[in-house]
Amino acid sequence: MYIAVKGGESAIKASRDLLAAARRGDLNLPAIGVAQVQEQMGLLVGRVMAEASLYDPELAALALVQAQGDAIEAAFLLRAYRSTLPRLAFSAPLNCDAMRPQRRISAIFKDLPGGQVLGPTYDYTQRLLDFNLLRGDAPAAVDQQVQPEQAPEQAQSVISNALEALSAQGLIEPALPPDGDPEPLDITRDPPRYPLPRCGRLQMLARADEGWVLGLAYSTQRGYAFTHPFAGDIRFGAVTVSLQPDELDFEIEVGEVELTECQMLNQFVGSEGAPPQFTRGYGLVFGHGERKAMAMSLLDRALRADEFGEQVSSPAQQQEFALPQGDSVEASGFVQHLKLPHYVTFESELQLIRQLRQERSDRQAAEQP
Repeated sequence: MYIAVKGGESAIKASRDLLAAARRGDLNLPAIGVAQVQEQMGLLVGRVMAEASLYDPELAALALVQAQGDAIEAAFLLRAYRSTLPRLAFSAPLNCDAMRPQRRISAIFKDLPGGQVLGPTYDYTQRLLDFNLLRGDAPAAVDQQVQPEQAPEQAQSVISNALEALSAQGLIEPALPPDGDPEPLDITRDPPRYPLPRCGRLQMLARADEGWVLGLAYSTQRGYAFTHPFAGDIRFGAVTVSLQPDELDFEIEVGEVELTECQMLNQFVGSEGAPPQFTRGYGLVFGHGERKAMAMSLLDRALRADEFGEQVSSPAQQQEFALPQGDSVEASGFVQHLKLPHYVTFESELQLIRQLRQERSDRQAAEQP
């Protein structure tokens, strides 16, 4: 790759040795363990799993340690590993309504059916540095009142979807596959072809860079799309994964994954084929990632503009702008390839600039009396 770098293999090896030393840091301090990152950096681990589209907290933590905390590089490492794995089976569709939620909130009900489950969140904390952590002390803001005796049982129970009653009344569009709904495509096996169906768009958004998705979702709230969102149901917890082997006529449970699901509601004035009702935007990501799931659901709804006969005039509503640029691995590779030798191309453009400057100088000399 770096054919213009003098030293060849020895220089590259020295660079890798320097990287290992930089990753380790001060030898007088204990090294960060993968288990520590997995247990204590859960939100970052979840982001890496989402953008790599591989659910494995331990390997995501390993990738973060190896990448010195660079989330994009860690997602790249994990996605590269994912590409080496055989596909042994296909799981059944997940039933997120059967989630055992650690957290579940809704912003549209004064009295939410099933109750609000605040769970672990920064929503109710002060954005002040806790200097006790510098000394390795326990967090100063621990409040025992948020851990009542019934909390463990509540966390294990199934809470019905907050939108079921409104959907049954026809006030929210149904969340059912249409008749003749085709088999979902797989963007990890087949290159995306635009326009993508909703299943493909959701896959791309689920593994897109969180910052990109957040920025575009924010644009929809700043007037660059015709939406007015309400947080209908947001939940984080464990969901059972099942599959049905070819030799069996029933499904078997093979494990659980932790997911964050969000359903945003948007106004819809109706059309010839549909009455006035609220429509949905949907977000689902690995791990605890509410910000990503919310942003994803906002973008999902914006990208459904054609479906509802709405005007398409904003970047967030255009598939070929919103989706491919969100892939952090692709974006990182395309930007970082500029570090590779480009001296031949640059030399040709340098000669062109010199020629243009000479021609300009000649014209100016000729125009002088």
